Amino acid sequence: MTPLRTFATAARVLRQLSHDPRSIALLLLAPSLLVGLFAWLMSEDEAAFARTGGPILALFPFVLMFLVTSVTALRERRSGTLERLMTTPLGRADFVLGYALAFGLAATLQAIVTVSFAVLVCGLETTGPIWQLGVVAVLDALLGTGLGLLASAFARTEFQAVQFMPVIVFPQILLGGLLMPRDHMPESLHTISDWLPLSYAIDAVNAVTAGTEGWDLGKPLVVIVGVTIVALVCAAGTLRRRTL
Repeated sequence: MTPLRTFATAARVLRQLSHDPRSIALLLLAPSLLVGLFAWLMSEDEAAFARTGGPILALFPFVLMFLVTSVTALRERRSGTLERLMTTPLGRADFVLGYALAFGLAATLQAIVTVSFAVLVCGLETTGPIWQLGVVAVLDALLGTGLGLLASAFARTEFQAVQFMPVIVFPQILLGGLLMPRDHMPESLHTISDWLPLSYAIDAVNAVTAGTEGWDLGKPLVVIVGVTIVALVCAAGTLRRRTL
């Protein structure tokens, strides 16, 4: 793995993305539209939006990045692009990290737009610094990118990649603490939720909105970063060189 090849891969992905305005709109605007719809839905109950608006910011970037990266990486393999790239000195780690870098940049722009919209337009109140909310949103998006790249290694078609969502994403939404506090869950489900990375993403957002600092915020961030690194390493190790 070399930085030059990684950056070259990231630049190629960004060039491809720049030619796809629909994907750019999906990445940058869809989370804000969903947050706005959520705020509108709870406009008659401001306390409910204050309680769940933060976790929603952790959810949408994660889901969208998982979907976009898994489908995009799989399309590269099915089109033969990946097989041709693997005939060059480009390594698997260069490919995966290049993808993570490119979509990490997209995630940063997405976080700026989404957090700004949630705070300035939807009126989401946070006790902690707003920039911390943006950092958590970026890390959530990178988590979705890592898991999306890993899922793409086990799918043969774009349809199969989407089918991973009920297996990988939906349980994390149900058990992550968005619908009810994790402390109120049955003990067995609480234990399962402790092993799901999105639970820590929601914990991190809740810590920022509550103004909590120290290890209460640091622990979930360390878990998110750790799981993201493991997912990227596993994605590089399981990446298939040959076109299906």
